[in-house]
Amino acid sequence: MTRTISRFTLEGVREADVSVHPFGTEDGLGLNLTRFLRSESDDVVLLVHGLTSASDVFIMPEHRNLASHLLDNGFGDVWAVDFRMSGRFPYDGETHRYNLDDVALYDFPATMRELRRHVGDRRVHVIAHCLGAVSFSMSLFAGLIDDVASLTCNSVSLTPRVPAFSKLKLSLGTWLLEYVVGLPFIDPRFGQAPAFTRPWMLSQAVSLFHDECRTSACHMQSFQWGAGRPAMYEHSNLLPETHARVADICSASGLNYYRHVRKMVEAGQSVKYAPTDARYARLPLNYLSNAADVRTPLLLLAPDRNRVFTDSNIHLHKILEKAAPGRHELAVLPGYGHLDPLIGKNSYIDVFPRIVDFLKRHSA
Repeated sequence: MTRTISRFTLEGVREADVSVHPFGTEDGLGLNLTRFLRSESDDVVLLVHGLTSASDVFIMPEHRNLASHLLDNGFGDVWAVDFRMSGRFPYDGETHRYNLDDVALYDFPATMRELRRHVGDRRVHVIAHCLGAVSFSMSLFAGLIDDVASLTCNSVSLTPRVPAFSKLKLSLGTWLLEYVVGLPFIDPRFGQAPAFTRPWMLSQAVSLFHDECRTSACHMQSFQWGAGRPAMYEHSNLLPETHARVADICSASGLNYYRHVRKMVEAGQSVKYAPTDARYARLPLNYLSNAADVRTPLLLLAPDRNRVFTDSNIHLHKILEKAAPGRHELAVLPGYGHLDPLIGKNSYIDVFPRIVDFLKRHSA
C-alpha cells in the first residue's frame, strides 16, 4: 500500500500543546495517555478507543476529527488513552489470554489515576467506542471508577447483541483459527502476507465473499467484526483516503476477547469471564446488578445500520430506563454503521454536535 497519511500521526490536531504520559497497570502493562491542551477548562474529556483501533480514530488528519471538534467547542483539555487493546502497542499481535475483565480491572482505574494526577478534581467526561465502551462501562458499573461526570458509548455498552452470522463466528471462529488454521490472532493486513502462507490464503478466501470493494483489509475487517458487505461502516460515509488506510485505523487482534464477547452475548449482558478466578474477585458476576446506583449519566449512540452490535444500545437504554428513569439518554444515528460515527467524513455535522450538547448539559 502506498502510504499518503503517516501511521500513528498526531498531525490531525492543530493549535494544541500535545504531551504524552506513560503509565503502568497493576498486572504489568505499559499504557499511554496523550493530552491535547488548548486552554485550561473546568471540564476534561477522555477519549477511549475500541478493540483493534487506537487513539488514532479520534485524531485523524484527513477529516474533521472528534478531538479537534471538542477543542473548537469549548472543551480545551482533551485526553486520549491507548490501553491494552490499542493498535499502537504489540499486545494484540501477541499470543495472550486477556479478556474484558482485565481491561475493566486494570486498565481504566490506572488510566483515571494517572489522569487525576494531572487534572485534579475537575469534571471528567468520557467518550468510548466498541469494546472500549463495554469495558469502561464495566469498570464504572463495578464501582472501580466513581468520578466520571458523563459517559458516551458508541455502538455498544453493557448488553452486546450481534447478528446471527456473528454468533456463528463467535462460537466456532476462535477455535478454528487457533487450532485448525494455526493463527493466534487476526490481522486485516493478512492480504499483504507472502503468497500461499496461511494468513495470505485466509485473506484470499475471505475476499471471495466480498465484492463491494477491492480493498482486502476492508474485507478482513468485515470478517473480524460483524456481518455485512462491509460490516464496520457504510462506504459512502468514508473519504477515499480513510478507506484506503482502514488497516491503520483498526489493526490486529488477539482472539480471546471474542470468547468473552460470546459469553456476554449468550448471557444477554456483560458478565465476568472466569467467575472462579481469584484475580477477578473485585468484579461482579453481572455488571448490571447495581445499575440503579450508578449516578453517571450515559449517552448511548445507536447507529441504525450497525452490523457489528446491532441494536445493543437501544436494548440497554430500555434496561437502564427501568433501573434509573430519565438518567440516561439514547441517540439513534440514521445512516451510520459501527465505526463511521467517529471516522465518517460528515460525522462533525451528524454526530459530534450531539455529543457536545450532551457534554455541555452535564458540565454545569
